[in-house]
Amino acid sequence: MTRPVGMLRAWRAFVLPGVLLALCEIYGRRAAALGSDALAPPTAALRALADAARDGTLWQATGFTLGTAALGLAVGAALALVLGFVLGLSRRAAHLGGLTVEVLRPVPSVALIPLSVLAFGFGLRMELAVVAFATFWPMLILVQVAVQQVEPRLLEVSRVLGLTTCQRAFKILLPAIVPRLFVALRAGVGIALVVAVTVEVAANPHGMGYAMMIAQQSFDPALMLAWLGWIGVVGFAINAAMVWLQRRVAIRMGAAA
Repeated sequence: MTRPVGMLRAWRAFVLPGVLLALCEIYGRRAAALGSDALAPPTAALRALADAARDGTLWQATGFTLGTAALGLAVGAALALVLGFVLGLSRRAAHLGGLTVEVLRPVPSVALIPLSVLAFGFGLRMELAVVAFATFWPMLILVQVAVQQVEPRLLEVSRVLGLTTCQRAFKILLPAIVPRLFVALRAGVGIALVVAVTVEVAANPHGMGYAMMIAQQSFDPALMLAWLGWIGVVGFAINAAMVWLQRRVAIRMGAAA
């Protein structure tokens, strides 16, 4: 009985999206019948998505966006991890850097696009810089708070054992903050994808965001909605993968303990 009940509960999650898609299908068909070229039903978007998959543009644009988002996230996460350890361990460093963090953290990542275009031109490096900037600040705050909440006795033991700063970071701090670190990574992954697509819509002639803009400028609402839906599917898949990875790491850590 447990398995059928679990399957029934899993299928319930698809009820609301199914209803919304059905309503969009009805509305899109009615708008098309009235001569509107601004909307398209989901079935037309699905056919456009299949065409993009067959000619390879879907995979090329998706690969560019995901690659850039991953590189930007890696840069932002590495810098946030290092600086988060420093600010979390040292009250003096947190006090000295607090004003700088609070001034730069609220700056919208989109506002950095003109500066990045001047510095790097259009392309991979420009988008990477904006994504790294956007993901750095929230991850920095989460890592800093996680380090500050580490049990003080663990740090005292590391001092008694004479561990160096690097040894303390990798043997004491990093294992202690792994659960919170995954929260920071999940937040960073979502931000990285959103910012990457936004940069492509606004300035970068590559990736999924640019492909969606080209579809809009070509008055192809089916293809535009296809890209919009595909971006949502990609984001859902990435988040599901992160949740699965977090559970696997938690299980391994529990077994090791």
